[in-house]
Amino acid sequence: MPHILILGGTTESRRLAEKLAERGDCDITLSLAGRTETPMAQPVPVRSGGFGGVEGLAAYLREHRIDLMIDATHPFAARISANAAEASHLAGTPLIALRRPAWERLKGDRWTSVATMPEAVTALGDIPRRVFLAIGRQEAFYFEAAPQHSYLVRSVDPVTRALDLPDVSYILSAGPFAEADEHRLLVENRIDVVVTKNSGGDATYGKIAAARRLGLPVIMVERKATPDVQTVGTVSEALLAIDHALSLVMKRGV
Repeated sequence: MPHILILGGTTESRRLAEKLAERGDCDITLSLAGRTETPMAQPVPVRSGGFGGVEGLAAYLREHRIDLMIDATHPFAARISANAAEASHLAGTPLIALRRPAWERLKGDRWTSVATMPEAVTALGDIPRRVFLAIGRQEAFYFEAAPQHSYLVRSVDPVTRALDLPDVSYILSAGPFAEADEHRLLVENRIDVVVTKNSGGDATYGKIAAARRLGLPVIMVERKATPDVQTVGTVSEALLAIDHALSLVMKRGV
């Protein structure tokens, strides 16, 4: 049977692995970066940890005779996606990227779009505000540069070290987050502004919809450019693309 490597860590990667496992017509390995302390149970064999850069990933593809690689990592995992594209070329392994579409600005949204997290810090301004920081834990330290604000930080795992800020609170929680719950959170915590990444998808969109209803500004960190590879936006599209890619592999006799 063909062997598929899924670079995962997203809801879509888990759903894709489930669908492929149900079919039973291929061997699947799901690779996770290992950054989440308590990862969810997965429906297929899991490999945890990095590969050692481009060369390490290319060597893994060759050694394990991977017929197809799926990049279903987080839309902001730019380095992993770049490594996957280059390793695919080096090893001659076909690559499909499964990337959920970015959120689009709707009527009533008050977004300030920025390219980097330091730009998001600057966009908060000098006047003290109550900030809902929904960017994960790894980049929260940037906001130590703006201690005049009060912060409510939400992440799946604890922030690597407590932030050196005079007024900061933490919420440990994993999505999905319903709009009604996000609305309540913003109101009860008297939030003035939301800072988030344009991750796309439904699971964390609730805060965007709630901010729109409340007329709150959102500082939106936009995605970086991604490698020019075959890309699909949904699990259903990925399954069709996988069938097509594997049919080409089998015709080549790989």
